[in-house]
Amino acid sequence: MNARLDTATAAAAPSDHGPSPASDDTPLTRVTLAHLPRRLAVSLRFGHPVRELALDRTRNVVAFRPGARFARLLWQVTDIGAAHWQLLVLQACTLYEPVQRIPGIDPGAGVLLRAEGRRDVCAALPKLDAIEARGIDLAEVAPAYWRTLAGRLAAGHPLPDYTAAQHALWRQGRVPR
Repeated sequence: MNARLDTATAAAAPSDHGPSPASDDTPLTRVTLAHLPRRLAVSLRFGHPVRELALDRTRNVVAFRPGARFARLLWQVTDIGAAHWQLLVLQACTLYEPVQRIPGIDPGAGVLLRAEGRRDVCAALPKLDAIEARGIDLAEVAPAYWRTLAGRLAAGHPLPDYTAAQHALWRQGRVPR
């Protein structure tokens, strides 16, 4: 792996999308993205990577600072022709936080939302589109909303909207309801 992806350099500009690095050796969360036509698509749905490295024509790696939130969208066709759909909303963790191991994400991340299967992914994506239509950066949405969305998907309940009022409360440091 390229050393530039292993650490945030002192020359990196501070970001409004998560805590700035504590030092020049802060480890980054690395996410491998790929595209093989008609077989595999692993892409970012949202997020603000601080580094990007092209590995070859079909793969690249992006890196996030601790605390950054991002979404990875995966679509894969198996050898028997079945398609696998997955949407993960994740939060990059610090060295001392527990992480969930996820293939293609090193060293892992905190999972805020996991939508598996076409039905759940197709139900969740319009909620993301609606938030963006309100002019809200998806990487700045309250983590509690993603967890609520995950619970509602798992229970088969109607999915809640994320309003500008909820977002304003979150930005003020208050928990949105």
